[in-house]
Order: sequence, then structure tokens, then C-alpha cells
Amino acid sequence: MKPVIALVGRPNVGKSTLFNRMTRSRDALVADMPGLTRDRHYGEGRMGERPFLVIDTGGFEPVAKDGIMHEMAKQTKQAVAEADVVIFIVDGRQGLTPHDKTITDFLRKSGRSVMLVVNKSEGMKYTSVTAEFYELGLGDPYVISAAHGDGVADLVEESLDLAFAQRPPEVEEPVSNERSIKLAIVGRPNVGKSTLVNTLLGEERVIAFDMPGTTRDSIEIPFERDGTQYTLIDTAGIRRRGKVFEAIEKFSVVKTLQSISEANVVLLLLDAQQDISEQDAHIAGFILETGRALVVGINKWDGLTTERRDEIKIDLDRKLNFLSFAKWHYISALKSTGIAPLMKSVDAAYAAAMSNLTTPKLTRALLEAVEHQQPRRKGSIRPKLRYAHQGGMNPPIVVIHGNSLEAIDANYRRYLEKYFRETFSLIGTPLRIEFKSGKNPFARPVK
Repeated sequence: MKPVIALVGRPNVGKSTLFNRMTRSRDALVADMPGLTRDRHYGEGRMGERPFLVIDTGGFEPVAKDGIMHEMAKQTKQAVAEADVVIFIVDGRQGLTPHDKTITDFLRKSGRSVMLVVNKSEGMKYTSVTAEFYELGLGDPYVISAAHGDGVADLVEESLDLAFAQRPPEVEEPVSNERSIKLAIVGRPNVGKSTLVNTLLGEERVIAFDMPGTTRDSIEIPFERDGTQYTLIDTAGIRRRGKVFEAIEKFSVVKTLQSISEANVVLLLLDAQQDISEQDAHIAGFILETGRALVVGINKWDGLTTERRDEIKIDLDRKLNFLSFAKWHYISALKSTGIAPLMKSVDAAYAAAMSNLTTPKLTRALLEAVEHQQPRRKGSIRPKLRYAHQGGMNPPIVVIHGNSLEAIDANYRRYLEKYFRETFSLIGTPLRIEFKSGKNPFARPVK
């Protein structure tokens, strides 16, 4: 599992700027005003060969009792609970505040490893910018400038070392020659994930009833169906019934993102009796980014009128049209209808994701595609596509070699993707195409 790092601090100390720096993105809004970030915001980062998840949070007021600050505090507390390491950010230019001390008291009680980070330190001496923060009792502060990137790489390296040091040693599992498809079932709270797991297993293995957030931990459950071995990753885990009514977060995003990354195939479960939400689209987008094979299940399909079913299909096509590579199934987990075709699509998606595409076949398909439709010229240059080979699987990667391939536009890339997908029946898996241009032997050397 990827380590999880949470960014915590009072408003306007630079949490979102650091988030963007760590994820090498501009996903978090940044402005010189407090309270811009309210919900938890998740992103992926990588330091060398080590991937990680980072959580951006809003300005933290642990003692807030009501209003938006109370809601923001709940979001931050959940982020701390999900994290392996908490980066507590303070403002080196404003200095130590009573608010910082209040946050420190909460973090000390949380049991999480905390790294104290003094931000906005550009142009300041270490001793002068850190002196007063020793009062917090959190050890030597790390001094950075998130805006300029100073000290950020070392900070991330240290935080990952700390996260991995706390984890128990991994136990090597016996190697099995038998294939087992890792299937993650993901979706919003209360769409029927646990009910579907119980239906697949034929027993009430996970708690399932009409309460969002019944469970929050991911768990792996091995089972066999029609001679095929599966490992179910239920993003809502097994919990004792006495624990169900604890005040827990409705939806643990970290666990879902980790489950998607660990899976071979993801089953995205939607609720036919609820509108497609922004959260559904975000989960779908993350599945696409990670390159996982995908099957979409629309649950609670029974009992709907024909008119309502038509409306839902139109809505799905409009909001999730970027998932057109996947098979869609309309099911009832409770009544066990549509499950057999759903699982056949899971098998097919896995097979497509793990396809072994030979260089001769790929090259032949490439030349046929070019013969059918050549790429457009870019000025006086027309790209030359010469041969293709497979660069990886899960998802399949097709590497195309030639000359002037940087001139190929997005439309032609999509055309090639569709052609390869149809030629090799790659249904249910994303397909990635990479271009590698050869050097022009007639180009003049740069002096």
C-alpha cells in the first residue's frame, strides 16, 4: 500500500502550495486568502521509485464547535486518521501563534507521527526562523519554501522514510502458480458494494445494510467462481456489528484509491436510483489514470420504469462517456440478477489488460491503420510510422517508432487507439500509446 501523508495547519500557511509541489500538479487552488480549501483533497506523488498519496486539508481549528470551520475540522481530523505521517505546517514569517499550539495538542493526542515544517522561510536564517517553534515540543523543525521548492524534496524523502519505518515487516506469501484476479469493488457509500460481495460469495461475509459508511477499511477475500480464482478487494471492510454505529467517516477515499492501485480489475458500482455525482466521476477518472481494467455495474436496476431506465442511460452516457472502453451491466446485487454476465466481463477485462501483443502483429495492425488513414501533415512535415511493439501490460502499452512523430495530433492518437482496440479485442482496459521518433541522419548538428 502507498504511504499516506496529510498536510495540516492553520489557514493560509501554504498547505495547498506544498500539495501542488508534492504532486507536481496545480490541482489545489492557491490564493493569498484563508479558507480557500475546505474539503480533503487527494493527490498522487512520487519520489524516485516510491509512490505516495498526499492529502491537502483546509485551515484547521480543532476546537470549532459549529459552522463551516467545524465541518472543515472534521475533514482534517479524518485526514489525520487516514495518514501514516502528518506534516504540520506553520508560517515562518508570522511566527508562533496560539492557534499553532492548539493544533499541536490535537496532533500529539492523535498518535500519528508528526513532522513540524516551517514554511515561507525564503531568505531567512534557520536559527531565526525556527527558534520559537521549539516551544511546540515536536523536535527539530524542517525549514522550506513551498512556493520556491526549497527543502521540499528532502522533506518528502524524510516523510517517506518515516512512513516506511513505522510499517510492520512484510511477510512473504507462498507463491501460487494459479492465477487469481484481484477485483476491487468501488463506489460511493450505500450503492450496494457489500451486498454484491455477499452475493458473489454466497454468504453474509461483510456487513450490509442501509447506512452509508458502515465500513471503511479495505479487505481482501479469496473466492472461486466457475473455476476461476479471484481475490475480492471490498473497499468497505468486515466490521463487528457492535462497531457499526461508531462515529466514522462515511467514505474513506484513501482506502479506495489504494484498492484501485492494487487491483487488476476495478468494478465501479453505481446506484441507478441516485443521480451520477461528481464523486462518481472523480473515482472513474482515477481508475482511468491508474490504467486499471474496468467493468461498470449499475445496481438497483430492478423496479425502475422503462422511461426512468432510458433517462439513466442518457445521463450515464453524458457524464461518463470517457469510460466507453468498458462494459456496462445493469444489475441487482440484492436479487442476484445480471451477476453472471458481469463476471464474464471481469474475466474479459483482465484478459485484455494482460494481453501479450507480438511485435509482428502490432506492426501489421499499425501499417493497416496508416494505409486506411494517414496522419495529417504539420506544415511540410508528415509523420512516418514504421513499426510498433508492446511496452507493457495492465494496461497494454503500444510503443510506435518512426520519424517526426511529435507532429501527430490528439485526434490521430485516438484513431490509432480505437484501431488497435478493435483489432485485438481490447475491451475493458485502457490502452496507452507512446511515440518514439528516430533521429534524422540529415539534420545539421547544433553548434
